[in-house]
Amino acid sequence: MTERWFDDMPEHDPDDPEAVERALRRQERAARRQDEGSGSKRSKGPVLGGRPPKRKAPRERKSSRQRSGRGSGGGPRKARLILTGAAALGLVIGIWFLFALFQPFKGDGDGEQFAVKVPAGSSVGQIGDLLAEEGVISNATLFEIRATISGKRGDLNHGVHQFRENMSYSAAIEELSRTTSKRTISVTIPEGLSRSETAAVVEAAGIPGDYMDATVAVKGFNPNEYGAQGRAENLEGFLFPATYELKPTADVEDLVAEQLGAFEDNIAGVNMKYAKSKNLTTYDVLTIASMVEREVSIPSERKTVAAVIYNRLKMGEPLGIDATIRFALDNWTEPLTESDLATDSPYNTRLNGGLPPGPIGNPGLASIEAAASPADTDVWLYVVKPGTCGEHVFSSSLEEHNANVEKYQQAQEAAGGSPTEC
Repeated sequence: MTERWFDDMPEHDPDDPEAVERALRRQERAARRQDEGSGSKRSKGPVLGGRPPKRKAPRERKSSRQRSGRGSGGGPRKARLILTGAAALGLVIGIWFLFALFQPFKGDGDGEQFAVKVPAGSSVGQIGDLLAEEGVISNATLFEIRATISGKRGDLNHGVHQFRENMSYSAAIEELSRTTSKRTISVTIPEGLSRSETAAVVEAAGIPGDYMDATVAVKGFNPNEYGAQGRAENLEGFLFPATYELKPTADVEDLVAEQLGAFEDNIAGVNMKYAKSKNLTTYDVLTIASMVEREVSIPSERKTVAAVIYNRLKMGEPLGIDATIRFALDNWTEPLTESDLATDSPYNTRLNGGLPPGPIGNPGLASIEAAASPADTDVWLYVVKPGTCGEHVFSSSLEEHNANVEKYQQAQEAAGGSPTEC
């Protein structure tokens, strides 16, 4: 309720200026008293007939720079710069991550395909680690994320898959998504190849594993049962050459098991009676057969070349088969030098009499049968017949052989190189 402070004022004569002035002064004093009593509830309007009360000027507020000094980092402007920089950095990181994850500039990889066997039961993380170790992908963690995003975590199949180096995650996932259950691995092992040569064929066929390690020894297969008599340092000679169809999950151990099984099946049907009459074991027959494979280009000559080896062994003559030196040097393609022919090795049949220590390759059935039952002939020398592709001229006397060698050399000189037509 508004106070009627002016009701207590004594009446005055309005025509008396002094009385009016005194009344106004009383009014001002009363108004001041009321203002002092009400405190913050002072009237905001002007007092009738008077001046508005004086107010203290507001203190000048210090800026944030003045209050905090230079240590504040520049205030709102710097804060905005920091936020902008953080946003830009986040954008760059985000773009990098997307490029790293989706790899728009990568494709099906580089170089030749090679096989990688994914073991059954492998998790996505384990598959990623395996592919990263093989150089197929660049990062196992990003591979797992990519597989998750694509919805194919559960579609990655185990078994043998074909990859290239530096593949994109999507390309690797696509290959892993292929089913391997209906596919087989086919590999053809030519007759007569050594272990090292066969290893290259096996690798090219995409069969995972180390063939050389796998063919040192296999549990359950003993070369001594075939007359090796401790001479076999590995399975050379027993790795039967053939075409093998393997399961998609197969590795070199599976192939070697197939080869040894094929050897056992085939050797069981070979008649070793004649060889045994000459005090030769099955291992010796395999050694002879491996040399026949290297010397013969015309199948019909197998038994004759085997007879030459038998006859020279009987005569005590060195076999002089340079393929044994190539085996010692693991050189099957480059021409042999004079120093090569003088190699100090038990496999040098120019310098050492008798059979080499073991097979120089893995012979096929035809050569094994020829080595077990050679031709009935007294020839012990042969030389390549000019104008043919590997056919030989055989002789039973040194004079006849020297004449054949002279014909070969004349043809060689006339041709300015090899006189053969292959």
